[in-house]
Amino acid sequence: MNLQIRKFVTYAEDLLIDGGRISDRPLRLVAVAAVMTNPWAGRGFVEDLQSDIAVLAPSLGELLVDRILEMAGPSTAIEAFGKAAAVGTAGELEHAAALIHTVRFGDVYRSAVGGASVLSFSNLRVAANGPIVIPMVHKIDDSLRSHFHTLQFSIGDAPAPDELVVALGAATGGRPHHRIGTRADERAAMAGGSAP
Repeated sequence: MNLQIRKFVTYAEDLLIDGGRISDRPLRLVAVAAVMTNPWAGRGFVEDLQSDIAVLAPSLGELLVDRILEMAGPSTAIEAFGKAAAVGTAGELEHAAALIHTVRFGDVYRSAVGGASVLSFSNLRVAANGPIVIPMVHKIDDSLRSHFHTLQFSIGDAPAPDELVVALGAATGGRPHHRIGTRADERAAMAGGSAP
């Protein structure tokens, strides 16, 4: 089985001002998505997804990682990351989950950017032009609330009912003017310790 990718779509934001205050450095949020034929659409209930996942997921990961690094800059520029899949209306939610919830896909991205955190994710069933939602966390320390991001965009003609959209997201820093601390800070304060 081969990947049947109809197109790649990219999305980028450069956030310069938030809360009426200029950021010390612009925050770049980027995404790259593959619009592809759902390999399980039209086949009825497919009991074994694993054999197709083993073939498709690593190649898909490599294609998306190459493109997101082109958009974000060197791998060291990426501080937060996430992933998403949206299946068209003729597919199952399990189809959306299948290609992204495997280390064969996620480890390609983690390895490329020196990440250790679990990739935040969303898997949805949507019609064409439905939301592609990519939550993100810091690539090494998922307790850094400064790097909790959500990137959302849509693709006018995708996914078609028999398609999948698989996407990666990246951020080059934390939110401008972040000031809510970390989970570790909060736990320390709740335990009677002092938050740094």
